[in-house]
Amino acid sequence: MQVYTLHEGSYSVDISKKFVPFDPTKDNPKDRPASLFIHVQPFLVKLKNELILLDTGLGYSNADGKLYLHENIKKAGFNPDDVTMVLMSHLHFDHSGGMVHDYNGKMELSFPDATYVMQRGEWETAFSSTSSSYHTEIFDFIQRNAQIKLIEGSGQLTNEISYELTGAHCPFHQVFLIDDGEDKVFFGGDVLPEPEELIRKFIAKYDFDGRKAMELREEFGQKAVAENWKCLFYHSKSKSQAFIEQDGDRYKIV
Repeated sequence: MQVYTLHEGSYSVDISKKFVPFDPTKDNPKDRPASLFIHVQPFLVKLKNELILLDTGLGYSNADGKLYLHENIKKAGFNPDDVTMVLMSHLHFDHSGGMVHDYNGKMELSFPDATYVMQRGEWETAFSSTSSSYHTEIFDFIQRNAQIKLIEGSGQLTNEISYELTGAHCPFHQVFLIDDGEDKVFFGGDVLPEPEELIRKFIAKYDFDGRKAMELREEFGQKAVAENWKCLFYHSKSKSQAFIEQDGDRYKIV
């Protein structure tokens, strides 16, 4: 199994929930008061018979109108058209914007030959929620044009891919474990978005159920140590891929 981090960039986000590019080397955080600063990085996983994308980023384009996500997949040595499955942890915009390529008023599928896999409850929430975190125009287009697979609860998607409905960050958030018989790769989406969240325990205000998210992080940390998972961290500002070790009563990021 090969895993590639597709770093889309760093951004500041204020109460408007707009993602504004932020370069830590030249931009001053003090110029953006009351903002969160996050990194966005989907992941590409190459299995024997599948090329899998884990979440899709913001879907921003470069000056030439090319999707950053596509360019990053090409840099990894693959053709975006060869992606066979897009696995979605949830559908907030910073994870789902790249499901489509929206440029100069023209929208098209980012991965026309892939199956988009989502929790049914999250899909329904994306249409009914009044939250600005969901961009309904994306899902309208997906519904008309994409191959969609709606799953429910927890289970086995393929022989190599299992999914678990966690809730916590949002009511129908899910995580994925990919096991090819040799390696195990865990994608925790926004329940475990940064390795630092394993080191310090806290209840985050941005989670639907912050206490449950905190408890899940501890549970996943224990499993990662016991089963030698490689963990993928979507919003990490340090290590995007890491193994976890126990260091006394604390976790150590390797």
